[in-house]
Amino acid sequence: MQTPSDRHEYPAHWEADVVLRDGGTARVRPITVDDAERLVSFYEQVSDESKYYRFFAPYPRLSAKDVHRFTHHDFVDRVGLAATIGGEFIATVRYDRIDARGLPASAPADEAEVAFLVQDAHQGRGVASALLEHVAAVARERGIRRFAAEVLPANNKMIKVFTDAGYTQKRSFEDGVVRLEFDLEPTDRSLAVQRAREQRAEARSVKRLLAPGSVAVIGAGRTPGGVGRSVLDNLRGAGFTGRLYAVNRALEEKELDGVPAHRSVRDIEEPVDLAVVAVPAEQVLEVVTECGEHGVQGLVVVSAGYAESGAEGRERQRELVRHARTYGMRIIGPNAFGVINTSPDVRLNASLAPEMPRPGRIGLFAQSGAIGIALLSRLHRRGGGVTGVTGVSTFISSGNRADVSGNDVLQYWFDDPDTDVALMYLESIGNPRKFTRLARRTAAAKPLVVVQGARHGGAAPQGHAVRATRLPHATVSALLRQAGVIRVDTITELVDAGLLLARQPLPRGPRVAIVGNSESLGLLTYDACLAEGLRPLPPKDLTTAASAADFHRALSEALADDGCDAVVVTAIPAVGETSTADAALAEALRSSAAAAPAKPVLVVHVELGGLAEALSAAASTAPQAAGAASGGASAAAQRFHPADGTPPAEVSADRADSRLIPAYPAAERAVRALAEAVKYAQWRLDAGEPGKVPEYEDIDEKGAAELIDGLLTRGEGLTLDGEDTCALLGRYGIDVHRALPAPTPDDAVAAADAIGYPVALKTTAPHLRHRADLGGVRLDLADEEQLRRAYAELTELFGTPTVLRPVVQGMAPRGVDTVVRAVIDPAAGAVLSFGLAGAASELLGDTAHRLVPVTDRDATSLVRSIRTAPLLFGWRGSAPVDTAALEELMLRVSRLVDDHPEVVAVALEPVVVAPTGVSVLGATVRLARAPIRDDLGPRTLPVV
Repeated sequence: MQTPSDRHEYPAHWEADVVLRDGGTARVRPITVDDAERLVSFYEQVSDESKYYRFFAPYPRLSAKDVHRFTHHDFVDRVGLAATIGGEFIATVRYDRIDARGLPASAPADEAEVAFLVQDAHQGRGVASALLEHVAAVARERGIRRFAAEVLPANNKMIKVFTDAGYTQKRSFEDGVVRLEFDLEPTDRSLAVQRAREQRAEARSVKRLLAPGSVAVIGAGRTPGGVGRSVLDNLRGAGFTGRLYAVNRALEEKELDGVPAHRSVRDIEEPVDLAVVAVPAEQVLEVVTECGEHGVQGLVVVSAGYAESGAEGRERQRELVRHARTYGMRIIGPNAFGVINTSPDVRLNASLAPEMPRPGRIGLFAQSGAIGIALLSRLHRRGGGVTGVTGVSTFISSGNRADVSGNDVLQYWFDDPDTDVALMYLESIGNPRKFTRLARRTAAAKPLVVVQGARHGGAAPQGHAVRATRLPHATVSALLRQAGVIRVDTITELVDAGLLLARQPLPRGPRVAIVGNSESLGLLTYDACLAEGLRPLPPKDLTTAASAADFHRALSEALADDGCDAVVVTAIPAVGETSTADAALAEALRSSAAAAPAKPVLVVHVELGGLAEALSAAASTAPQAAGAASGGASAAAQRFHPADGTPPAEVSADRADSRLIPAYPAAERAVRALAEAVKYAQWRLDAGEPGKVPEYEDIDEKGAAELIDGLLTRGEGLTLDGEDTCALLGRYGIDVHRALPAPTPDDAVAAADAIGYPVALKTTAPHLRHRADLGGVRLDLADEEQLRRAYAELTELFGTPTVLRPVVQGMAPRGVDTVVRAVIDPAAGAVLSFGLAGAASELLGDTAHRLVPVTDRDATSLVRSIRTAPLLFGWRGSAPVDTAALEELMLRVSRLVDDHPEVVAVALEPVVVAPTGVSVLGATVRLARAPIRDDLGPRTLPVV
């Protein structure tokens, strides 16, 4: 507890769990007066050299005065943070606010001196870099804009921490000391450094779970069939390459079916990297303690009885995660199905799956064990659904995902050389803003296919602690697609798309050739292509008498056609056809496709089990030859894999360049998968030129900030009145047509005289606002007589002026009525939305969305992405409107909410887009205090 002399209460929001460079975790928290003994103990374990570097002189021990100084802080001008593991300090950082002469100071002084000390045993783990991120965020929060640090020239490690951070800095040398000064305002480089460190650390933390050198199964019993024993048997059956241990307090034996057995993990003499915990929930905390004290690096908790079981279980789950993080361990689970790594160097099956999947290059993540089983089964089997077999690189079923989540797995897959395609089944997204950011980066390197379960349940599944979002599912899906995610609706579509992307190159465009031996099946495929927005060429019917040579010739011709980007082969069996004929046809298709490796080929078959099996019988897990890569496809999309999952070492040289052609039992499924590949390929091309956020010289960012600060003194959750709304929007070059209140007919006339005729008279009552279809608006009123008559009509039809709240507004040029909105969602962040005004668009949900900040390319695509967009471009002979002015308006709104997180909602409605220019006829703005921390803040693990 802080003493009464301390100026601020303990800042609990500064506490955070962080992932370090080696994948372990530490807790960052403020140092308090209760930490005196911890500080002394920590200092005793620091080497004399490190002490010398910190104090510039021999400093063997801390005096009582030092301890008091380093543990008593006001959390404003003097702040100390510690990184802890197991409750003990491993590193500290502190800052002291100083003035221009370097003396202790208070605000408005905005510079502070900063100093670090890291225990020698933990140097090189990235502890100082993580602490720098957190102490910089704290300093910015307290009004400090610049750090100064004095470092001995020989202290290269600490100099590197500062110089590598990416901040704008100045260096000087005086009196044998290097003085570094750097601004704390985040820069593009500092954010890039932070993101890169985050990716490496989180990827490493997942790798420690997926590639352990040793595994202990805690709860493995003598009798086969139990959960723990099943996991142990599955590890043995998979041929795990590391050391394996069975742990159970009831075991008296020294071995369990040849596996060394112990009563406690403490009794194992060798290091244990991963522990699979399969004991009753009430015993798990004690097991975690034993694992932490033994130095176990990570846990897979398959035990149930946590958040999925109710309030008591949720608290038990929080305590589990907090306790594991105390020891620097990460958790998959609880209530997890387990993890699998098919790499021949690991062969890990720490799951409840009785069979090891075939090795391959598809990564699987599932929040549901049942769905995980279904995915593994579909990828494993021949026939039924998508035929043919492909392999898996890694599989993670996260259960309640209390700690390790899909975000962490994306970090691992991003640069995992064994994974070419990522498939994810998600029931909730704990941090959509971060997921979108990571998905965008991952999708730029390899395809990411996602299906969301529990879309329409209105709440996250039991056991999933997530931040509430106000955005509808359709909006979240649109934002994911904007980030390059291939969004599908079913598990079947997930596998369909995944198999195509894993086996074939990306198409360069939407033009599809169709060849086959059935006219009807070809026409079905043609119609399916049109329905999915593709551009099919007329089907080429080879007739039912077509031979394998005919198929080879037709496919070769289609692939050689420059007007074709992909080929769908349709095939039905001939009467009396044999397996030999199936094999001949498969070989004909494979050899033809191999000659043109830049274009994808798909097969639609009808009851051709033999053909599907033959198509997948002889392909390779080895990457395609470098010269065969297509211009638009990534390296990840250019690798082809065997259906039978033969490990790379067993693939003969003459099969190294063969490729697997996916076969589908229905035209609709094949074409839907192809359409997703086409859209993804186009996204990849667009992502290569992402556009830019324009700068506008007339934007007054500083003036807007001052206005917002002044307005927020009135209170939180403030909806601005018309005058303040116009003033704030005006700072960003957004002019709102003036609307004057008209509580009486005479006031209406006076308002019209002030504005100038012609005018519009409209109600602003909530039930009539923006509903011109209900008759609450009168336009083109040319004089006083028309205005008074319109006023009388409105009050006679809809009620008194007190209810209607009428206003008078100058007429805007005729055009298309649209709506531009921006909202700060607590989970997804800032989102810009656009659609046409009116009940029809609202009823159909015809609204498009983009994440803020919006680039010029984003704005252009946003205008064109709604279904009613033709109305803006001269539909049926109407005059095209000024979409360039509309795009600029949206870019200005995006800048406003991006520059000022206090602006939590903006609605411009209607925005009339005329042939020349736009007119904003109505606007509302809502303000609230900006969050203390967001996704641009220091690296942290989710709060439990």
